[in-house]
Amino acid sequence: MRRDDSVPHTSARPLLVIRDLNLDFGTPRGRIHALRNVSLEVPDAQVVGVVGESGSGKSTLAYTVMGLLSENADVTAGSILFEGRELFNMTAQMRRNLLGDRISMIFQDPMTALNPVRTIESQMIDVQHHEQKSRSEKRANAIKMLHRVGIPDPQSRIGGYPHHFSGGMRQRICIAMALLVKPALLIADEPTTALDATLEVQIIHLLKDLQKEMGCSILFVSHHLGAVAELCDRVVVMYAGEVVEQGPVREIFHNPAHPYTRALLECDPGRLKQRTRTLPTIPGEVPSLLGSHRGCIFSSRCPHSFDRCVHENPVEYSIGTGQVARCHLLDEERQVSA
Repeated sequence: MRRDDSVPHTSARPLLVIRDLNLDFGTPRGRIHALRNVSLEVPDAQVVGVVGESGSGKSTLAYTVMGLLSENADVTAGSILFEGRELFNMTAQMRRNLLGDRISMIFQDPMTALNPVRTIESQMIDVQHHEQKSRSEKRANAIKMLHRVGIPDPQSRIGGYPHHFSGGMRQRICIAMALLVKPALLIADEPTTALDATLEVQIIHLLKDLQKEMGCSILFVSHHLGAVAELCDRVVVMYAGEVVEQGPVREIFHNPAHPYTRALLECDPGRLKQRTRTLPTIPGEVPSLLGSHRGCIFSSRCPHSFDRCVHENPVEYSIGTGQVARCHLLDEERQVSA
């Protein structure tokens, strides 16, 4: 087992590279360290899932890539390279030109993502503002994409308003709008959270088919492990603002190395073998992100915690091809086997 302080490189060319990203939110109570030393890669034409409990920093990471942060947010360190260009060095205009062109986003709640007082047609035409085409051509493109995502009779329904559509149909419209400009990177922030289980499966299959068809990369933020297993090539596990483990989806699900990853998988209802009225949970609470922190961020909830976990921050250790985890237990096991 090899100690490695860098992100594992994948065989595919990385489209998005995040290195040692740190982000704080200023509050009256002090600075909240929402992201700490986050590093990951999204390879070209692959789907990378980001999983973790609520408050782990998944959506904050997605919004940081998009540049959609509140005024009290402060990136204190790190870099984000997209197609080899540093996003933080771009002017506001250059950053805006990327959004809705090379980078698109599907937001969490389809009920609020669309403008309620404008027709679907006008919103889908506006999304294509980078395209040098006539309005009729943009309308035709919009109708074609609505048909592709499964909206029935798109020629007539494109003139409707968001409230004329169900939640599942609205999410399909949001996906159509995000993919209409043929982005290189699609960021999906828990796109199935507001949908029931049947619609969720349909949306995941739709995303999977569209990704293969268009060849774009997807950064897929979700708390649903089943959706991640179905859609993603790689998985990044976040806890309390840190990346604790990442690797190929098969390795993470079949050979999890970090205690938090194992705990998450044990809590997945899809893995329960017997009927029960009590769902498993991870004991304890997510620690406060205010102020400084020593040791492993998961130590207070980890059943395997020992003295070193409390006082020393773990580094990344390589477990296999492309899989790394931050856990002192991996170093202890390495020393025993040496």
